[in-house]
Amino acid sequence: MKRLLIITYYWPPNGGAGVQRWLKFAKYLPEHGWQPVIYTPSNPEVILPDAALELEVPKEAELVKRPITEPYGFYKQLTGRGKDEKVHTAFLSEEKRQGWREDAALWVRSNLFIPDARVWWVKPSIRNLKAYLKDHPVDAVVTTGPPHSLHLIGRALKRDLGLRWIADWRDPWTNIDFYQQLKLTGWADRKHKRLERAVLKEADHTIAVGWTMAAELEALGAKHVDVITNGYDPADVPSPHATVDETYSLVHVGSLSATRNAPELWKALAQLCRQDPAFATKLKLRFVGAVDHTALASIAAAGLADKVERIGPVSHAEAMRHMQQARVLLLLLNDTANAKGILTSKLFEYLSVGRPLLSIGPKDGDVARVLGSERIVERGSEERSLASIRALFDQSAQATGETYVAYSRPALTGQLVRMLERK
Repeated sequence: MKRLLIITYYWPPNGGAGVQRWLKFAKYLPEHGWQPVIYTPSNPEVILPDAALELEVPKEAELVKRPITEPYGFYKQLTGRGKDEKVHTAFLSEEKRQGWREDAALWVRSNLFIPDARVWWVKPSIRNLKAYLKDHPVDAVVTTGPPHSLHLIGRALKRDLGLRWIADWRDPWTNIDFYQQLKLTGWADRKHKRLERAVLKEADHTIAVGWTMAAELEALGAKHVDVITNGYDPADVPSPHATVDETYSLVHVGSLSATRNAPELWKALAQLCRQDPAFATKLKLRFVGAVDHTALASIAAAGLADKVERIGPVSHAEAMRHMQQARVLLLLLNDTANAKGILTSKLFEYLSVGRPLLSIGPKDGDVARVLGSERIVERGSEERSLASIRALFDQSAQATGETYVAYSRPALTGQLVRMLERK
């Protein structure tokens, strides 16, 4: 078999969306004659443990784990967090925090750890992998970011060993939605952008998870850019289908950050409740995952606090069951400048269970390219009437039967292999 070295921070027993993409590629690569060689930390920060995902690692996979040093202990001390408290990405905070400690920690994070908090793993990994590869050669290496510091490992292996290097971008670097929230000095901002351009120009191939991001990366100097989206694994769809809720459950799965909050939606639902007492009796807002305190405050301000049902973070298997049980699934795209380019794996998993979908975001973005613009409600738009939102909750409790085979993990792995074998 050909051998593909995959350098990833996120790997089981860690759970969450960051794990799914390359776990699924690794799962299906052996069917195409490629052996996955996984290089990952032996002691990462575990935000969402999901040990069941380890069962999906194929027997052909070779795992190479090395320790990582991370500054989270210092960060938690500086901000007054408990040592076992989880540090969410994208500035998501389930509790309101403010003060000089938070400001100081953000300044340190922004300017002393470039490109991110995993940068201390770069130099040891380069040494470890150069020694490992002498006796265990590979045909190509993939780095997947974020954390984008991992791309610096791939760049060094290409420079020093001449390896063919593919940089996979699950999220943007300097165009990510929270980049402007960082307290960057001019020097730090220039360094971020210099490293980003170097990675894009030196990688032999660049993979983007969406079309908008691909165009942005090409504009920054990337060459040989392929779009391989996120997707869903047919094996993850529960069978038989879980019973759909009798209540009018509007279900959001995954992290709901401050930028994903949708005050207009909560107000519209509150208006529906006032107009239709039967609807009000049955409505539930179910959040499966972490929820930023600002979103909860916005829901309360609309008068819907008593409709909230918080499940919290769950395993991937349990998340899929919640999707199947939902009366309506909620997809909130960030209210940020880069919203057009957001294309999460959650969308494809939503589609795989066949439940009605309410999507809030731009009509000319990548999600609209998959769904069709007529299925998107733009933020601030009044074009979708309350009656049409209400009608979603009365749709059949059966799956829609729509198929999106092109976005299945086996099909996407085939696309990856064709890219790897391209001359």
